[in-house]
Amino acid sequence: MNPAPLQHSSPTRRSGLAGVIRDAILFSPHPAMNEESLLAAVREFLATLERDRIPHVLVGGLATLQFVEARNTRDIDLIIAVEDLDRLPGFVLRERRDWFATGDCGPLRVDLLFTTNPLFERIAREHSEERAFLEARLRCATPEGIILLKLFALPSLYRQGQVDRAALYETDILLLLRHFPAEDAILLDQLAPHMPPTDIRALEGVLSDIRTRLSNPSRF
Repeated sequence: MNPAPLQHSSPTRRSGLAGVIRDAILFSPHPAMNEESLLAAVREFLATLERDRIPHVLVGGLATLQFVEARNTRDIDLIIAVEDLDRLPGFVLRERRDWFATGDCGPLRVDLLFTTNPLFERIAREHSEERAFLEARLRCATPEGIILLKLFALPSLYRQGQVDRAALYETDILLLLRHFPAEDAILLDQLAPHMPPTDIRALEGVLSDIRTRLSNPSRF
C-alpha cells in the first residue's frame, strides 16, 4: 500500500483539511460540536494513523475535496486491512459487512473499506499518494482512484433507491474528470473484473452523460 507518490495539480484545490472541516461545520444544519473540538479530534485521529504506522488510504469526501470544490463532509473514509481494524484509535464499531464497516472515533464518524475487496486493494496499491493533512502525512486516493470508487458504488446506490446520494457521486465524478482527465475505457476496464456486465453497461451510460455535460458547459 505504499506506491511512489504521484503529482497532481488542480486549479480548485482546497486550502487544507482545516478549511474543509470548518466549512462542514458552518454549512451543517445541526453541528454536533464546535470547530476547535472537531479539528482537535481529527488531528488526533490522523496523527495516530501516522504515528502507529497503520496502513491506510483516505477516500470519500475529504479525499475528493483535496482536488476539486465539491460537497462538504464531516466523515472520514479510509481503505484499510481488516486485521488493522482493532488498531484504529478509539474506534467503536457500529456496523460491519463483508467489505465495509462504520463506526465512531469520539465525535468522528469513520467509514471503512477493507482491502479484502480486490478493487479496494488495487486502489490502495496503485491509486494512492502521500499528502499533508494538518500536522500528519497520510496516504490519499488519487483522482482516478476516487473516480473508480464512486463509479463502483453508483449501481448499488441506485438499486437501494439512494438517488440523491447517487446524484452527488455523479457530480463529484464530473468535477474530477473536468480537472483530471481519464479515458472511459480505461476506467471501465479496471472495474469490469469486479462488477457484473449489466452494471458496467449502466456505467457506460453514466459516463456518456457526464461527457456530454462536460462538452456543453451550459448544462452544468
